[in-house]
Amino acid sequence: MRKLLAVASFAILLVFPTSPFAWWDGGHMQIAALAYEKLTPQARARVDALVKLNPDYQDWIGCLPADQKEKLAFMRASVWADDIKTDAQHTDADDKPDGPNAGRNIGYSDMLRHKYWHYMDIGFSTDGAPVRPADPVNALTQIRMFRSALAASSGVSDAVRSYDLVWLLHLVADVHQPLHATARFTQSLPSGDNGGNKVLVRPATGEIIQLHFYWDRMFGGYTTAEGAVRDAHDHDGLAQVPVDQELAAIDDPEIWIKQSYEAARKFAYAEPVLSGMQPIELTRQYETEARNAARVQAALAAERLARLLNAVLQ
Repeated sequence: MRKLLAVASFAILLVFPTSPFAWWDGGHMQIAALAYEKLTPQARARVDALVKLNPDYQDWIGCLPADQKEKLAFMRASVWADDIKTDAQHTDADDKPDGPNAGRNIGYSDMLRHKYWHYMDIGFSTDGAPVRPADPVNALTQIRMFRSALAASSGVSDAVRSYDLVWLLHLVADVHQPLHATARFTQSLPSGDNGGNKVLVRPATGEIIQLHFYWDRMFGGYTTAEGAVRDAHDHDGLAQVPVDQELAAIDDPEIWIKQSYEAARKFAYAEPVLSGMQPIELTRQYETEARNAARVQAALAAERLARLLNAVLQ
């Protein structure tokens, strides 16, 4: 049986992509919904105007009720950076984190997918394996750039600032997914585990899935914007999670990422993941603590995103 599971594990690694998709649609849109509700009237008016410049805007609002159109479009915009990963008009060709186009900011004319913008891997090892540094262009460099460009005084055109906004909506949420802030390096995985993408686990639901995917799907997969609003405000939704206002007031994205890294070490790589044999059977304690940690991180992301937008769009 163990050999059969190992074969299945390798098959899954071949089938599933290894590029990170933090929180999947449900999580990203719930975070965006809560952030939108905390925007000042001025910031809300500016984000509404900028979201309308996205090339997919008309598709987003096609069936939306008029009185919710702006909020729901904002929520859909938070997923756009994942949407382009499967859009044939966008490409990975010659798109490298150390390439000449890695950190550019040219708006929607940029047809590169920039998958390395979604994370910043702070590496660690528990068996003495060498740890590689994070990519030179990553979620931290891009959050800083997009935040500066979004400010009215930046001189950047609204067409480009729209692009900056939708990326920022996505990346602030991404870096609060703990496995977007770290990679584990071992003697058997000298290039790292890609934020848990090379680690297979079996949760209580019974299927074998990548550790990264396990964390990504905490708030559900594909859903509608209306469904995400309902989920966020459900009796046990993200809106009910208390947020530490002292932590929420931290506006340095480098600290956000370091805190996510610490959450990854404490919760994502907790036992039995830390020393288990793949596929790793997740315990009830692991799953309970992982769920609680993910909820805290997502609620914190929503608060920080709202504060960031209110500050730069005042």
